[in-house]
Amino acid sequence: MKRLIALCLSFVMAALPSLIRAAAEEEMMGFIVDNTISHIGHSFYNDFTDRLRATSRLDFNLVVRERPDARWGSLVTVEYEREVLYRRFLPPNVTELKEEAVTAADSVKQQIIQRKLQRLLQDTTDLERDEL
Repeated sequence: MKRLIALCLSFVMAALPSLIRAAAEEEMMGFIVDNTISHIGHSFYNDFTDRLRATSRLDFNLVVRERPDARWGSLVTVEYEREVLYRRFLPPNVTELKEEAVTAADSVKQQIIQRKLQRLLQDTTDLERDEL
């Protein structure tokens, strides 16, 4: 009986790190990282995040990056799981920036939902997702 208890305890102790890691990964959702530089980028980020927080649960992480350009304005990209979901040059005209940020937030949210659905419907009986 003592051997059975010791065996069960060893299995639990062996599985504990992976359970803790999985719980920690689930808690680390809802971040939108701000890698913007200019006033235009910060304004876009603020309007973008306000719209996302108002319309979704934020069970994902995003990175908003900006690369300012003197000629074209600012190139803003939104990344989800290292894939670019949104890329656009924003002109220095700040009056239309809020509308663009709201449109971008809705588009990004829709693309994330589609990717999650595709992942759920993907047939992985033979291969794991990371092997596809």
